[in-house]
Amino acid sequence: MVDLRVEPEAITRGGVWFVVAEFAGPARAWRFADVTRTGGSLGSTPTQVAVDAPAWTGPDAAAWVSSLSRSGYTDAVSAVRDYIRDGEVYQANICRVLSAPLPRTGEGEEPDASALAAILAAGNPAPYQGVIHVPHAQSADGSPVLDPVWVVTASPELFLRVDGLNGTGGEGPAVIISGPIKGTASTAAGLASKDEAENIMITDLVRNDLQRICAPGTVAVTGLLEVEHHPGLVHLVSTVTGELLEDAATAPDVWRTILEATFPPASVSGAPKSSALAIIDELETAPRGPYCGAVGWIDADRGTAELAVGIRTFWWTEDADPRSLPDAATGRLRFGTGAGITWGSDPQGEWEETELKAARLIALASAHTLRP
Repeated sequence: MVDLRVEPEAITRGGVWFVVAEFAGPARAWRFADVTRTGGSLGSTPTQVAVDAPAWTGPDAAAWVSSLSRSGYTDAVSAVRDYIRDGEVYQANICRVLSAPLPRTGEGEEPDASALAAILAAGNPAPYQGVIHVPHAQSADGSPVLDPVWVVTASPELFLRVDGLNGTGGEGPAVIISGPIKGTASTAAGLASKDEAENIMITDLVRNDLQRICAPGTVAVTGLLEVEHHPGLVHLVSTVTGELLEDAATAPDVWRTILEATFPPASVSGAPKSSALAIIDELETAPRGPYCGAVGWIDADRGTAELAVGIRTFWWTEDADPRSLPDAATGRLRFGTGAGITWGSDPQGEWEETELKAARLIALASAHTLRP
């Protein structure tokens, strides 16, 4: 395991790396010895859910609690509007984290991440769905063997797709693509002018981010305000593309360069990004973890990568001191939900948007002993 923001040169060892970048860091990547590709490359075909997929037993539906209450969240929205009025920021994404107790099994095993992934794939298929699970393990002296991770995502949003790194694109340049989402409603008719304005602001921020690492004149908005339909809701999606600077695309530390320019994702931070991040730190009451970070893969041999924004994402952590495992039985399943706040935001409406984004997935994760 490496932190791509600290040791990006590790990717030059080759192989396939799976990435979970937390919103506030680190950007961890694990290299796996055995990798199965479908359709010629990782992530190129939809997930197929086997009929014999394992059963999932989730937390009690009534056990979920929010890091911000309704009043706490609407107060935060109002505070962002005050900052916008004062010229501190144009837009900021404010999130809350839902959590519920989910212990280890009776055999002391961590919850089955693949079982939850199968439930989500069947009940809420998403273009960037996936699961990354590296179980906690200890050596004979009690020290960790690997840095563990437990993440299941049903993300609809592309953070970055990269092709042609390290000269693998032949004579052509390395290409980078981002697909920011801003604007959510239950139906296309429910999308408002506020959603369009918010999407345009964030698309412009993504364009500015990519211009820091792309050749002059190559960054372009190739899709703007396109309506995408997902289970139970619709989104406005734009697409921004660029050609990476040759020196950056072939450098051993290319991933440090890319992440320094683009991370955290624009759609889940705000504009200007530095001001929005300071406001987020002030107003949010729980760490986002991998939520609003990035989840995906890097194929170092082929010079390609695909990272999703870590939204519609569950993560599980052990509550107890890891040194007490496997005797400890406590743990929590977490899920983040949020909304982009602009001057045109209605605090109650933004709360309802966070509820809309969470409702279907929380219901699926709370189901007891179900198969897809």
